[in-house]
Amino acid sequence: MGAVIKFEEQSIEDAFPDIDPGVEPLGARVLVQVRQPRVQSKGGIRFADETIEAEKWTTQVGLVRAMGPGAYRDRVTNEEWPERAWCKEGDFVRTPLYGGDRWTRPIPGTTDKALFIVFRDLDIIGKVTGDPLES
Repeated sequence: MGAVIKFEEQSIEDAFPDIDPGVEPLGARVLVQVRQPRVQSKGGIRFADETIEAEKWTTQVGLVRAMGPGAYRDRVTNEEWPERAWCKEGDFVRTPLYGGDRWTRPIPGTTDKALFIVFRDLDIIGKVTGDPLES
């Protein structure tokens, strides 16, 4: 049985810094900010840069930052779907590992960059109901 790695405590503000993504989604698209990777274990061991970078690009938990005007609406009439929107701005969601349009933006005061992805509304997998830092 392998060792269990415990991560450092990370706040929501650290995991999802409030920065301008520089893009406003159009049509039926949803803009998601991906959780920042953890950089060290709870015991204080710093992860290798490769590990941090891999986590950044493979994390599937994100924060909905914006939605296009056609998201979760009928594509012809623009009426809201009968089942309503599956998520809204401020929700934490699970996203596909691949797909979407991805880009990074610098986080002021750091050397880090935040990762943003735009998905089609139908590509959002689900709403995170537990702690988004544990997902």
